[in-house]
Amino acid sequence: MSYYRVLGLDREPFSTSPDPSFFYQSPKHRAVLANLLIELRLHRGLSVVLGDIGTGKTTLSRKLVQMLKERESFLLHLVLDPTFPSEDLFFSSLIRTLGITVSASTPTLVDFREVLERYLFRKGVTERQTVVVIIDEAHKLNAVSLEALRILLNYETNEAKLLQLVLLGQMELLPLLQGMPNLLDRISLKCTLEPLDVAETREMIHFRLREAGYQSRLPLFDDEATELIYHASDGYPRRIAMLCHRALRTMVMQKARLVDGPMVDALIQQELDDGWLPLGKLQKSNSSV
Repeated sequence: MSYYRVLGLDREPFSTSPDPSFFYQSPKHRAVLANLLIELRLHRGLSVVLGDIGTGKTTLSRKLVQMLKERESFLLHLVLDPTFPSEDLFFSSLIRTLGITVSASTPTLVDFREVLERYLFRKGVTERQTVVVIIDEAHKLNAVSLEALRILLNYETNEAKLLQLVLLGQMELLPLLQGMPNLLDRISLKCTLEPLDVAETREMIHFRLREAGYQSRLPLFDDEATELIYHASDGYPRRIAMLCHRALRTMVMQKARLVDGPMVDALIQQELDDGWLPLGKLQKSNSSV
């Protein structure tokens, strides 16, 4: 039996998979989602969301997809790996993603561009639909692909952009964009996801447990455990989830009633001994509780 079944849960509460139902919307994450929806409804073109590893970019993208699927006027396409060595391959992959048929047997770059422009005009103007392409791991984009995106943003009517682009990437995407001023000044929305604070960490833990089916009024994590998890994770959602998973698993194995400070501290010490946790985090956590 899985450990979460022992606790009366329906699902694993602290999976690191990008399940939108487990997306904790801190005020910062909620603001990013709201701003993205506004940009897409207004057909503003290019939105960029930056964040360090583990801040929740991928899960946010899945939440955005879930929300937009409820609106019939949006056509959504998700690109998970945007690594392409040439502009031809980038456009060819995008055309396949959009489900466009190319009539030419050996299409050229010009053919790709014309097919895309006709498709976007038909969808956006004739059918009144909004085509959205969400690119995850956008920091993997090279200069050739970024230039291709700039070209796509040229497809517009007098009132709106025909393609809505959302780029989600690590912070190294920023210098890439800064190196292309003609693309940088086309960004309508710039957002940076920040780690959670200690109160948000506590709320994220409770939220995930509730979503997984926990109904008891008795807490599974005491305050000391939560603070230790916060300091050891620096407030990064992915790290929080991983520590909470290990803590719950340990609690079940030890047949304990809850996850307390000493239990979490022992887990942190073990991660430190195994080389999985930098010393600074442990020193910070020990000096803060």
